[in-house]
Amino acid sequence: MQNVPEHIYTPQGAEADQSPIVVASESMLSREDRWSQMGQKGGVVWLTGLSASGKSTISRNLEWQLHQEGRKVFALDGDNLRLGLCDDLGFSEKDRNENLRRAGHVALLMAEAGLIVLCAFISPYNLQRSELRTLCGQRGIPFFEVYVNTSIEVCEKRDPKGLYKRARDGKILGMTGYDSPYEPPSNPDLTLLTNETSITDAVARLRKALETAGWL
Repeated sequence: MQNVPEHIYTPQGAEADQSPIVVASESMLSREDRWSQMGQKGGVVWLTGLSASGKSTISRNLEWQLHQEGRKVFALDGDNLRLGLCDDLGFSEKDRNENLRRAGHVALLMAEAGLIVLCAFISPYNLQRSELRTLCGQRGIPFFEVYVNTSIEVCEKRDPKGLYKRARDGKILGMTGYDSPYEPPSNPDLTLLTNETSITDAVARLRKALETAGWL
């Protein structure tokens, strides 16, 4: 086989975004084929909120419940992605945006396969979440945004990772909700006030909302 110069595979500048060698590969299976075999529709449920707001706990509990019901479901957690796919990223604004971009595309692929994907990510900016909703919409994948609304005071009391304490001690900079902004969703599909409700009730409310929306 003839050797091809390496630069053929690494286009530079404006051409890098329109590389002739990167072409989408179409499957012989349609989305309907996959979803029909799974017996359900795939979709992305995006839980956003401050650190320690309860996002992961809610998603894990709902994952277990839906699995017990025979649903095909997967809880995609921000920390887990940072231990693998995103372990090359830090916590600068640029890296956080890239972390969410990767997470969104992973969730999209899993939903294409027919899974209900429960995504727990702080995702502090409205633009980030809007882009994720648009990405799913462009591909015909249902997207459901959940605002896990918990006060900073309650989150600091929980502080299971000790992040707020480290931020107060000056050991962490750019802590969302502390010295870095969090933009609450302006029009989420569901708001869960975990200051006022138990995890059991929050999970029940989310499950009911998904059922009402035609997901279950």
